Formats: sequence, structure tokens, C-alpha cells
Amino acid sequence: MQKYELEPYLVDLESRIDDAGEAELYEQWRLFATGDFHGQLFAPQRQSKSAPGIEWPRIFVNDALDSIEAMTLQQLGACSAQLAGGGGGLMSVRSNYGSPIVPSIFGPELFRMEYDLDTLPCSHALSREALECAVARGVPDLHAGLGGAVFTAGQWFRDLFAGYPKIARHVHIYHPDTQGPMDICEMLRGSTIFEDAYDDPQFVHALLNLATDTLIAFLREWYDIIPPQTDGCAVHWGMLHGGTVMLRDDSAMNFSGAMFEEFIEPYDRRVLDAFGGGALHFCGRGDHYIARAASMPGALAFNMAQPHLNNVESVLQATVDHDIQLIGYNGAAARSLVEAGRDLHGNVHVW
Repeated sequence: MQKYELEPYLVDLESRIDDAGEAELYEQWRLFATGDFHGQLFAPQRQSKSAPGIEWPRIFVNDALDSIEAMTLQQLGACSAQLAGGGGGLMSVRSNYGSPIVPSIFGPELFRMEYDLDTLPCSHALSREALECAVARGVPDLHAGLGGAVFTAGQWFRDLFAGYPKIARHVHIYHPDTQGPMDICEMLRGSTIFEDAYDDPQFVHALLNLATDTLIAFLREWYDIIPPQTDGCAVHWGMLHGGTVMLRDDSAMNFSGAMFEEFIEPYDRRVLDAFGGGALHFCGRGDHYIARAASMPGALAFNMAQPHLNNVESVLQATVDHDIQLIGYNGAAARSLVEAGRDLHGNVHVW
């Protein structure tokens, strides 16, 4: 296994961070996240660029999974790129083990993608019998599967950054990919979960209760290691949003709006309630349920991966018209809306 010397890269990053500039960028984000931005599109940028003094290596995902030093370089490399490019994203790192983190603690077989794909791992589904046993047992050992590695990496980042004051102040350690209750259930059960919703809804609700309890317990332990920010906001993917959790609702696109209301909304609500609200991410089409999702107390922002697959007006009416923000929105698509005269109420962030 290759050994990685971290100090030269930490010294390089520390030397390039502009204390005042990063504080000013964060303040721009804070004003946006709290509803005090008064333009049409929020597109912050750093005031200057800062090129690296050394060449940062490319770290492949599979190498990062095997070495915390490699993962550190992978995550901090993105921060270096932000400074070099003068981008408007806040510098941030996470325990980068992918979507199977919470499912993995129930014991499914994990598998890695081919090395050159440079993609995070996945997991196999469990049998119905195994899941019934899991429901009967309740919340499992949170350090099983990938859980222990995730917590260890959080502690590692926290302790490592403590020796570099500007990194500690301006590189945000954000919570790992804990998905959302239904997404966890889909990974544990596979696509059969969609048949189960019709054939055995009682089982699906039992599994969702377990997934929700486990997700909340996992994030609570994470926040014991990396306490949430004191301003009631959180950084995720370099963006600041209100609340402290980012839920993923990718599975929701396969459900009707009524089924979202039954199988996803109650469990998302529990997570949002537990962590002072937050943001929701979804890939694909979500315009058929977004009005229900946006009506949840604590749903403060949405991150859409493919706005072009959605009825955008339905999305806007459910979100920005009610002061719920869209973050990470496609810049060209948002500018075309502004040019067409659509008032976005200062609630859209674009890259």
C-alpha cells in the first residue's frame, strides 16, 4: 500500500487560506441561508485565486477507502482546487465511504466498483428473513460495517486539523452520506421494496422505523464527534443550508405523491425534527411529490441533481415561492428563468 506524507499538503493549504476572505465568503452564505440575500441568483465567488505551491496528487476512491491518509488528500485536494479556481464553494471534507454506510451496519455484502471508474462502493440486498430478524433486534451496533471507519475518519480529521488553525476554522467537516430512511431500506431490500409497498406495507413500515431509528442514532454519534455548527446551519458539498442534516430521497421518484406521503414523509419528518431541520437531495424527477416534501416543517432547502427532468414551475411554486431554497441549481437553467422574468425571490443558489 502506498504511503502518503500529509504535512507538505497541509502546510501548503494552510499557507494559501485567506482568513478574512474565507470569513467573508461564509458570511455571504450565511446571509443567503437565513433569507437575507436580496439578489435573484446567489453565485458567490472568492475575491482572489490562490494556486498551490506543490502538485497535489489525484487520489482514486478505492485507494481512499484503504487509507485514511489517502482519503485526507482526496478530500483536501478538493479544498485546494477551490482556492486555486476562486470558486464560491466553502471548503469541506467528509468521511467518504459512500451510500452504503448506514446499510452496511446491518451486515450486507459490500462490493467495490472497478478501480478506474473512481466511484464509491455499493452493497448487496439482504434476504427478507435477515431483515425480519434485524427489525426484531432493533438498532444494531453503529460501529459495525463501515460505521467504525466513518467515525474514526471524523475523529482523524478533527484532530489533524487542530494543528493548523486556518484549516480548522475554514475547512468544514460535514456529516457522511447517511442517505434517508427509504433509501436505506431500498439498499437493504433491493428493488423488491417497491413491490412490498403494495403487497406488505406493514413490513415496509417496520423496516422504515428501524432505518429511521438507526439513522438518527448514527448522526447523533457523529455529532458527538463533530458538533453541529452553533448558527443552526450546516455545510454540505461546499454549500451552506439551514438545519443540520442533508437527507437523500432518490428512491422517492419511484413512488406516487400519495405513496410519498405514506412511506417517506413521516420518516423524513422524524429525522428533520431530530436535527433542527435541514435540506433534501434527490436525483431524477421529484415534481410529483415536492409539494408534500416542501410542506414538511424543517425542510429548508432542496438540492436537485437534474432539474431538466422536472416540471420546473411546479418545483418553484413549492419551494422558492415559499422561501424554501434551491441550492446547487444548474446555472444556465436558472439564468434562463430569470431572463424569462421568473421571480426566484433570492432563494436560488447556482454554481
